[in-house]
Amino acid sequence: MPSSDDRMDARAWSVLFVLAGAIFLEGIDVAMLNVALPSIRADLGLSTGMLSGVVSAYVLGYGGFMLLGGRTADLLGRRRMFLFWLTVFLVFSGLGGLATTGWLLLVARFVTGVAAAFMAPAGLALVTANFPEGPLRTRALGVYAGTAAGGFSLGLVAGGLLTSLGWRWVFFAPVVLSAAILVAAIPLLRDEAPAERPAGGFDLAGALTATGAMLTLVYGVVRLEHPGSGLAGTLGAFAAGLVLLAAFVAIERRSAAPLVRLGILRSGPLVRADLGALLFLASFAGFQFLATLYLQELRGWTTLQTGLAMLVIGVDTVLAPTVTPRLVNRFGNVRVLFGGLALAALGYALFLPVGLDWTYAAMLPTMVLLGLAFSLTYGPLTMAGTEGVEEHEQGLAGGLLYTAMQFGTAVGLSAVTAVNVASLGTATTPGAALGAIRTALLVPVAAAVTALVVTAFGLRARTRTGQVAEARPAPADVSA
Repeated sequence: MPSSDDRMDARAWSVLFVLAGAIFLEGIDVAMLNVALPSIRADLGLSTGMLSGVVSAYVLGYGGFMLLGGRTADLLGRRRMFLFWLTVFLVFSGLGGLATTGWLLLVARFVTGVAAAFMAPAGLALVTANFPEGPLRTRALGVYAGTAAGGFSLGLVAGGLLTSLGWRWVFFAPVVLSAAILVAAIPLLRDEAPAERPAGGFDLAGALTATGAMLTLVYGVVRLEHPGSGLAGTLGAFAAGLVLLAAFVAIERRSAAPLVRLGILRSGPLVRADLGALLFLASFAGFQFLATLYLQELRGWTTLQTGLAMLVIGVDTVLAPTVTPRLVNRFGNVRVLFGGLALAALGYALFLPVGLDWTYAAMLPTMVLLGLAFSLTYGPLTMAGTEGVEEHEQGLAGGLLYTAMQFGTAVGLSAVTAVNVASLGTATTPGAALGAIRTALLVPVAAAVTALVVTAFGLRARTRTGQVAEARPAPADVSA
């Protein structure tokens, strides 16, 4: 535990670096794979459907098991779950690097996603457990969230470099990093039991219906990327997901030890944070995909050039842990979050008139604004998603937040892909491709603006709370 004087000692920093390293590992793993996909296809001879399945398998595993992962961390112990699933992540990442067939790679990515689904909420709960609410937790979550966001942006460059050596290094590099984190985590991490443990046993029926609902809903979203896959199957996936979700809610209302205590969803700040996270990640995932298409397929840039072009977004790795906590302490979490989302919306809007002859200088304002947006948004979202939650439900809160983020990523990718494909139609000219990208860019803009509106309700709520506090009369002085 850190010292009580709002300063972190050497051990506290070591604990934080270990936990932040794990979430960095998860972010960089995803980003590096996206860059390596063309090389993987060429070497293994994968079809487009199988190649897409490699990406979707991770999303299905991550999004499908996140709620279960959060509850399991609360029930069975955060440290135990973190170390166990970090080991699983290590093993199956290595298996992906050794894969010689598409199916083996697909299985490896699915299990890696499941491992991340259990590891991420356990890690976040360990952060909140080790750093008491206040300036210490604000600083710790700033470092933690900044490192997570940096993994996504720096992973593009790392993926380009490693792919030039051979695509298998995209899988072997996380093995080395996760092994180092595991060795450091075993002696450092402590799972101090919360004052109140969740009552009852394990909600098996809730776990099965929640996992089934998340899997089928994410699968339905992924199917949107391929309009030719059949509308009936896509609608069927969504219908099955909604039926399972309704069954899950009914089970949780009657369960003595629910997987998700539905009362936690009555917290306005938590719901706004999760919805804001979903929309923000949807906007960025969609933009990143479209920008990659534009730079590589229309402009002919290499994977390394593309990664370097987006490297400036990684400024959040420096700003999020240093500047953002100070801004939060001074102006409040919601105001900082609102400012970050406004910068994101502006950045996406500036990219709308993108042309075939744009210089990098014309793209740079968007990249800079997105770097600043991530710096001001990712950390405050993490703080808002866990603030005020009872200690014994921190794993659940983390599971809800990361479920929203992963589902948002899947929705963003699928939405821009569907709009891009529909807009392009059968045309093959560069002008038509550029027009389709411009049309699809409206999706990130709309998602960011919607997130801005959702957060604005938080600003209004804080203003009303402040006004009520000021209007309330001071207690009478009854002293003698």
